[in-house]
Amino acid sequence: MSDRVLGIDVGGSGIKGAIVNTRTGKLLTQRYRVKTPIPSTPKAMAKAVSSIARHFSWTGVIGCGMPGPFKQGRMMMVNNIDKSWVGLKANEVFRRATGCPVTVVNDADAAGLAEMAFGAGKGHRGVVLVVTLGTGIGSALFADGHLVPNTELGQLQLNGKRAELRASARVRKDKHLSWEEWAKRLEEYFGALELYFWPDLIVVGGGVSRKAGKFLPKVGIRTRMVPAMMRNEAGIVGAALCARSSRRHR
Repeated sequence: MSDRVLGIDVGGSGIKGAIVNTRTGKLLTQRYRVKTPIPSTPKAMAKAVSSIARHFSWTGVIGCGMPGPFKQGRMMMVNNIDKSWVGLKANEVFRRATGCPVTVVNDADAAGLAEMAFGAGKGHRGVVLVVTLGTGIGSALFADGHLVPNTELGQLQLNGKRAELRASARVRKDKHLSWEEWAKRLEEYFGALELYFWPDLIVVGGGVSRKAGKFLPKVGIRTRMVPAMMRNEAGIVGAALCARSSRRHR
């Protein structure tokens, strides 16, 4: 199988794609982005993903990260996209739209796989948590480099609310929180994760990781915390990695 895979990252506000060299983790093209349709129904999303494949004149393997957990290819719940996805085999929806073999994975798991292979988690043993702060909060848990899929730790309860409704990057923007105010919420969240998992390292990703210096030093927990290195490319690269691995094991 070729090392070249089209990686696509489906987010609550945008869908981004690029051709990835899965051996090096490098993007071989510029990212191409389209807006996430409203409503984000399977038909509308399939059209958007197909437009990305057409942009690259792509006919090969596609890896796609989506915001929700999967069992045997079916979405079990959704985060920040239309509820009509629940129970569907997303890979089949996208395969029919693109005419290409598609592997679909939880988007935070995809970002985590990229960070562990090429980014801030590379070479780290023990328990590593990769947490993405964006429209919601995604998580990927690794034990000695092995992924524990579909952890969905953004769903933890903080003060009677889901964590992602209190501490996501979107909440910071929507509520006009200062970096210090947001850091207090993050400290509460990461402190809970620390008590549950006692990780050896926490990698903090999402677009806001570019400004990690403004908030990470203000989060007072014992676990070492570092900003992600792959940043907005993580979901694309990780989805491509997952697709390559899936095709090789068939």
